[in-house]
Amino acid sequence: MTRFSALLALCAGALTTNVVASPTVIRESLVTLPLARRLNATGVRNIVARDQARAKVLKTRGNVGNSKTGPIDDPLDDVVVSYTVDVKVGTPPITYTLIVDTGSSNTWVGANQSYVATNSSVDTGDSVFVEYGSGGFVGEEYTDTVAVGKLTIANQSIGGAYLAYGFSGVDGILGLGPTDLTNGTTSGGGTVPTVLDNAVTLGVVKEKTLGISFEPSTGDGTASNGELTFGGTDSTKFTGKLDYVPFTSTSPASEYVGIDQSITYGSGGQTILASTAGIVDTGTTLIMIASDAFSTYTKATGGTADKATGLLKITQEQYNNLQSLFFHIGKNTFELTPNAQIWPRALNTAIGGQDGNIYLVVADVGSNSGSGLDFINGFTFLQRFYHAVDYAGGRAGFATTSFTHASTN
Repeated sequence: MTRFSALLALCAGALTTNVVASPTVIRESLVTLPLARRLNATGVRNIVARDQARAKVLKTRGNVGNSKTGPIDDPLDDVVVSYTVDVKVGTPPITYTLIVDTGSSNTWVGANQSYVATNSSVDTGDSVFVEYGSGGFVGEEYTDTVAVGKLTIANQSIGGAYLAYGFSGVDGILGLGPTDLTNGTTSGGGTVPTVLDNAVTLGVVKEKTLGISFEPSTGDGTASNGELTFGGTDSTKFTGKLDYVPFTSTSPASEYVGIDQSITYGSGGQTILASTAGIVDTGTTLIMIASDAFSTYTKATGGTADKATGLLKITQEQYNNLQSLFFHIGKNTFELTPNAQIWPRALNTAIGGQDGNIYLVVADVGSNSGSGLDFINGFTFLQRFYHAVDYAGGRAGFATTSFTHASTN
């Protein structure tokens, strides 16, 4: 059974070509636009289970063209917190709110607001399907004019979903991951050039590079507290030097924005996770680490599992004694302070928790180390550090920001 056929069958049980690019008149060395943090707690069951379900699919989907993903027994509803951008599609343009996701690469709409064919829409005749673990979609592939900020691309592949689950309050996904992740997602087979691919091909931007800046969440609702840069990085969003490390060669992390890192706890340097491969992913909420590493972290912090949220819960006294986590990436060490390790208390009730409780944002990825994808640095990590992805150079960059040592939670 082909990958597409298997995934299509999965979607049915649970209830998404290459592009010929046309010239554009807009040419920018950098295209920068704001990101909005969007809170959606409707139907959320367990924030950890949602990220674990995503991690499970990330591991299996990493075997490009040979997915062994099985049915998801209990698909989770809704993304708890996501970063979104408004994308205009079609002629005349229709605005859709899409999740920014570096862990997937297909761009599609139709989860909330349906895709509407316009004068620039062309149906390729192919179906498209992507499964995310915490959701998925199946639909028709079109080529259409897509505008993201000042970046405008004609004949961009876009999925128009006629079935979607696991998404509420957003219209779909802007896929910004590696191009190979699109392999086998359409009935036509092969890969699909991403928005960033076509931006570079057209000369809209010079480099196949993304710059990503988030800020810590401090309240509920929707807030503009992030920035996405196409074609380079924004030096005003980080402090010090932006340092790069090569993508990992370890599979399946190597299929994504994969890096090698180790994690220690406290000034004594207690090893939480020995040097291993994992990924950086804007589509994952928490910092997920291998089960054996999570057990060590649990003992170090004294946290106990909270049934309502799935997160570790600590007392005020334990928080007072909480020490920093240190992420060793390449030659650099990035400190995740005690305040950065806790879920924003203003959002406790949004995840089923109680006001005043202290929850930790480090969670169990669902398997022991040695899987080839032993951690996921989600956006609770990226809210404290600037992140760059240089696809052409095969490297990922990190830098401190004004929020690295801030007490916001």
